[in-house]
Amino acid sequence: MTPQSDEDEVWRQIVASFNDTAERDSADQPWPDSENLPSEPPRRVIKQPDEEERLLMEDDLADPKTDSDPDAEQADDEGHYVPPQPPPLPKTDATTKVAWLALFGGPAYLLLSAALNWHLQGWMLFTAVAAFIGGFVALVVRMGDGPPSDSGWDDGAVI
Repeated sequence: MTPQSDEDEVWRQIVASFNDTAERDSADQPWPDSENLPSEPPRRVIKQPDEEERLLMEDDLADPKTDSDPDAEQADDEGHYVPPQPPPLPKTDATTKVAWLALFGGPAYLLLSAALNWHLQGWMLFTAVAAFIGGFVALVVRMGDGPPSDSGWDDGAVI
């Protein structure tokens, strides 16, 4: 036999045994027999609640704090973390506001004109693209490249 015919015979055996189930001895399994799944998975039956039970559940969900004890509420909230209020947003100057407006306003104008099928003259297109590029450049130039002045001497993590 040639090596090619041996390989063909192996492939025929593989294809012939494709739908055969693997027979495993329980000693070959790397897990205990108690963890084997049944051959047919169990079916779950979901029972719909009766009308009275549904109304009772809705009543319970509607106002759960009417009969509750304030001490019980404190006991429930004992391990609850309440984050501190975030610091206010920094004030921006007019130049930064104009740069953000140009950065988003230029493309927004172009998209709006394309969506509404407006005919734009050359200077309008140039102004929108220049506003976008100018806003981007202004924000990048004003960004700064050094660490903040109030960060301390080491710029490391705070533990």
